[in-house]
Amino acid sequence: MKFFVVIVFCAIFLSVSGDSDNMQDTCPTAPGEQSIFFINGYPCKNPTKITAQDFKSTKLTEAGDTDNYLQSNVTLLTALEFPGLNTLGLSVSRTDLERDGSVPFHSHPRSSEMLFVVKGVVFAGFVDTNNKIFQTVLRKGDVFVFPKGLLHFCLSGGFEPATAFSFYNSQNPGVVNIGEVFGIDQEHIKIMTRCLATGSGCRVTDGDEL
Repeated sequence: MKFFVVIVFCAIFLSVSGDSDNMQDTCPTAPGEQSIFFINGYPCKNPTKITAQDFKSTKLTEAGDTDNYLQSNVTLLTALEFPGLNTLGLSVSRTDLERDGSVPFHSHPRSSEMLFVVKGVVFAGFVDTNNKIFQTVLRKGDVFVFPKGLLHFCLSGGFEPATAFSFYNSQNPGVVNIGEVFGIDQEHIKIMTRCLATGSGCRVTDGDEL
């Protein structure tokens, strides 16, 4: 009976955990290393060659290229692009939105996402498994959480460009774009996202309505 209780406890613990815990203090991704084994992560850099620069990145200091149909750009840093993240179960991204920019419906199968707005106004929302939409207006300093695996979106809601940073509890959150999965063109996805942001046919559950 005791053994059974231990097994159940372990199963519950693993089901609510993010990435596996690291087995050592640090394990920056080894540049260019390829292992003959398929592991859940990346090979570690030689400990004698680890420096403070492995834990610093300047790749999010500049705005991304928003000269595209969606008028937006998302720059994601995982353990592959930011070596110091390896085994820590973390990743980060920067989202840049032009005045009419949008990041249409997508999901992260391995991570929740915490969105932090640093400039402009952002409309953000997600849809739960009961097909209920939760959406709100975010301004500078506001934070919004997209639960793991749920479809979500964000778009510029002001008269100026917007910038936000996102933090994930996985070193490789993954991205599933519904447009690519079902062969829906970007125009229809963008229109659908805008429709939801206006509250047309959607149930808004936040006091700060769109």
